[in-house]
Amino acid sequence: MAENLKGCSVCCKSSWNQLQDLCRLAKLSCPALGISKRNFYDFEVEYLCDYKKIREQEYYLVKWRGYPESESTWEPRQNLKCVRILKQFHKDLERELLRRHQRSKPPRHLDPSLANYLVQKAKQRRALRRWEQELNAKRNHLGRITVENEVDLDGPPRAFVYINEYRVGEGITLNQVAVGCECQDCLWAPAGGCCPGASLHKFAYNDQGQVRLRAGLPIYECNSRCSCGYDCPNRVVQKGIRYDLCIFRTDDGRGWGVRTLEKIRKNSFVMEYVGEIITSEEAERRGQIYDRQGATYLFDLDYVEDVYTVDAAYYGNISHFVNHSCDPNLQVYNVFIDNLDERLPRIAFFATRTIRAGEELTFDYNMQVTQLSPLLTLFGLPHSKPLDTLWPPASPLLDKLATSETLKGGSLTGEFRCPSGCPVDPVDMESTRMDSNFGLAGLPGSPKKRVRIECKCGTESCRKYLF
Repeated sequence: MAENLKGCSVCCKSSWNQLQDLCRLAKLSCPALGISKRNFYDFEVEYLCDYKKIREQEYYLVKWRGYPESESTWEPRQNLKCVRILKQFHKDLERELLRRHQRSKPPRHLDPSLANYLVQKAKQRRALRRWEQELNAKRNHLGRITVENEVDLDGPPRAFVYINEYRVGEGITLNQVAVGCECQDCLWAPAGGCCPGASLHKFAYNDQGQVRLRAGLPIYECNSRCSCGYDCPNRVVQKGIRYDLCIFRTDDGRGWGVRTLEKIRKNSFVMEYVGEIITSEEAERRGQIYDRQGATYLFDLDYVEDVYTVDAAYYGNISHFVNHSCDPNLQVYNVFIDNLDERLPRIAFFATRTIRAGEELTFDYNMQVTQLSPLLTLFGLPHSKPLDTLWPPASPLLDKLATSETLKGGSLTGEFRCPSGCPVDPVDMESTRMDSNFGLAGLPGSPKKRVRIECKCGTESCRKYLF
């Protein structure tokens, strides 16, 4: 039996550091872990709990990694080699003293409430660091994720699972595309217009991967059936997030937010809105529950009809934490890659302008894109014209279209009337109403009922209300 087990290996649930701590506690040598009698008593600082100064000598109460808090000991500063932990401790201490309107210079003794705060802050940093590691272990995109909270003691969300693509809900099927392009060069020599041309649409990107379509027009990328490779210029959204981003705690009561750590060029792809795809009926049911909880992340897929919704409350990616702004730097586009069902587009965010490193990323939860349906381009009507210049309709067919459901699906709540008096909603092919305010704007009921929700974006162009 033992001979049969010689080649077996079992994944250990304990980390390398935890195993080293166990060896030290048990006074066991283990060459594989680097533990010997020489380093039995090499202890590692986990965090600092307290501070005092006696006759110009500084002492710190040290929580040792692998040992309970009851075995923490006071150590003189010269005994501690943890430079990073020392710097962070004093940074947290000074910030909290300023918040309490006390002098920034550390007192000789910390009062219990201040020492307790520093312990909670240290534990929070550990929890956020673990969460950051989990997020980066799960991501399949190039851009790294960092996490910061210098505002309060809130830790990672308790119920959030990071995913990289849509999670399909019960009773919903994503049909895979059956054909792909056969282009030698999709940008400069597209065969039959490449994948966009096959769907009667224009090529979306320039040679730098920046979107060149007007907001409101769909993006059709090359798919898994195409003969082109990974470096094809028509594969942008599917490559995932390329920029390093930071989830941070806002200091103005808007909860978590997302900032970029790199400069983002105008019209560049930033991220997708990812979550669980559910039916509109299920979204209505969940919305009522979320409203009572004061937080909801429902994003309607209303490109052609409002049948499905993306729920990013539990399953989602970093877009789960992106805040609203009435003057956003991100624009929504509907994208089709391996699934061409127009009721189930992928939702991609592109930069509306150059975004500086350190700037928060935002989009308009009630985005209005007064673009005409791509169907109208088939009749030679330019997208740049305002709606009132297109009436009366140019043909009997358009006359029927103008009063049909084809020109509906916008995100406006009031009725729009054209100069000739006929009622019609301005077409917003990608409005994707967002049923969310992170529970921080006093949500009393479902946004689907168009409840007026106070906006906290703080921009000069703020509409004062989200919906």
